[in-house]
Amino acid sequence: MPDFWLWFSTGLQHILDFSGYDHICYVTVLTVLFPIAEWKKLLVLVTAFTIGHSLTLALSVIHVISPPQKIIECLIPLTILATCIHNIVSLNHPPKRVIFNYSLALFFGFIHGTGFSYLLKSLLGKEENIIAPLLSFNLGIEAGQLVIVCAVLLISLILQSFTKITKKRYVLFVSSVVAVIAVLLLIQRINDF
Repeated sequence: MPDFWLWFSTGLQHILDFSGYDHICYVTVLTVLFPIAEWKKLLVLVTAFTIGHSLTLALSVIHVISPPQKIIECLIPLTILATCIHNIVSLNHPPKRVIFNYSLALFFGFIHGTGFSYLLKSLLGKEENIIAPLLSFNLGIEAGQLVIVCAVLLISLILQSFTKITKKRYVLFVSSVVAVIAVLLLIQRINDF
């Protein structure tokens, strides 16, 4: 059981570490579109993302897939930027099918999971049994994502309850700020090539 908590806390810390703010940005823009009353839909959306990154994380750790790290590192800010743009467009033209949101989150989860795999592979080293650490790490990541989701929902609720900011302006502001961060992150990663 101590190993479970070690890997769980590693996943949790990895998500909540502000030096790895790309994941915080992604979960924030994924969440900001939803009011607190739609928490069930949001939970399904975040879970779709988790399933995506858990699958590619597992496949990458067992060496089934091995995409170039630099390409993945550039794709991650693109997923954030695409989600920001999707949020802004959705303000005036909500998608006709909710399944599109879930499919997009699942696909973007594949990309983010591959990004996590480089860290996890280095941490696992020569471990023989990777199933328990992989599961614990993923559960830690999911717990960290839920912390971010709860924080964003709470901030949204407070702002909309105690200020005159509308949901539309709030989503536009947060999505725009995160879009700028994603562009800067993309430029930085392209320059690192």
